[in-house]
Amino acid sequence: MQNGTFYGWRVVAASFGLAVLGLGFGFYGPPIFLNAVCEARGWPLALVSMAVTVHFLTGSIVTANLPALYRRFGIAAVTKAGALALAVGILGWASATTPWQLFGATLLSGAGWVTMGVAAVNAIVSPWFVRHRPAALAVAYNGANVGGIIFPPLWAAAIAMYGFAIAAAVLGVIMVILVWMLASTVLSRTPAQIGSLPDGAEPAAATGPADAARRLPGSLIWRDRKFLTLAAGMSLGLFAQIGLTAHLFSLLLPALGTQWAGLVVGLIGAMAIMGRTLLGWLMPERTDRRLIACASYTVQIMGSMIFIAAAGTNVPLLILGVVLFGLGFGNGTFLPPLIAQVEFAPEDVPRVVALIVAMSQGAYSFAPAVFGLIREWFSAAASGTAPGFYVATALVQGLAIYAFWAGRRAPR
Repeated sequence: MQNGTFYGWRVVAASFGLAVLGLGFGFYGPPIFLNAVCEARGWPLALVSMAVTVHFLTGSIVTANLPALYRRFGIAAVTKAGALALAVGILGWASATTPWQLFGATLLSGAGWVTMGVAAVNAIVSPWFVRHRPAALAVAYNGANVGGIIFPPLWAAAIAMYGFAIAAAVLGVIMVILVWMLASTVLSRTPAQIGSLPDGAEPAAATGPADAARRLPGSLIWRDRKFLTLAAGMSLGLFAQIGLTAHLFSLLLPALGTQWAGLVVGLIGAMAIMGRTLLGWLMPERTDRRLIACASYTVQIMGSMIFIAAAGTNVPLLILGVVLFGLGFGNGTFLPPLIAQVEFAPEDVPRVVALIVAMSQGAYSFAPAVFGLIREWFSAAASGTAPGFYVATALVQGLAIYAFWAGRRAPR
């Protein structure tokens, strides 16, 4: 405690800010940057799209190594370096005059944004909480969705008014200053340094079997069924979510028009915040978190079925489908780290979370392209109905449910 306030909640607030900035720049920014680069340079869409994929793949490699980087340099130093790399990388996107310069910039931006992404937030927040970790992570992760609400229109307006280079330079400097302030004033402290216990009080009974779980050093983790099913469930679920989201605007466009389609797609972020927050605060401590993940994807499958029933023309059903899809959207990144908390030894949790996030990010890097091909395979896609597209989404989410379920009673 410090002045009556548990310091861990200050860490949650700082992590919320990091997620707003990191996702706002590194996750929601590239689709806007793609259009800006294509218009400014006249390069093929396929070329710039590949740069976006490299951006995300680079991030997945860095994510897998975040625990080692934190051990060697500390969270604050890694976060500061990541913010600087992200700002320089995005400025490189804006100023690149040759493709090789663009791809070089994506290496910096991809490496930088994940130091403020899902795995980073989990690593920053988790040491401060045990009993209240679901609620704390729910609040911190909501920064990602807030970033999705704020930054796409901000980037679009700034680029349109001042040009990509000036927008990238100004917003990048602001981002670096804010992140460095948060890292220096909040993230530089650890629970041990200020003598804080988890949750700001004496720890209660264990929240699950993690304390009794056997360690998985080295390559043992790659032969562990619980780890493999958790990684598969997260990767498949996010692959489906990102794939559908990347194309949803254009699928809603015929029925809703540009303005309303944009607003309805924005509902996904709002519903993700609502679904994650309610789950974080209301989820019973001893609940089987894999079952919660299965239920969350079941709700999204219901959304896909409603999209099919809407046939691209029934506006109320289209909105209902977006609401159901959005309710589970935030849980794709929220629940797997919480499952890891109760299924693995405490010493292994940071590594497990970093690996499953890295693997899922590597998988969803290809989702927009794969789902684009799926749309092309179905002639109805041109009219906006795309039943096969939604069936494919539901099937992938069904596989995610199977993966989470299969790990429930996996032997250790």
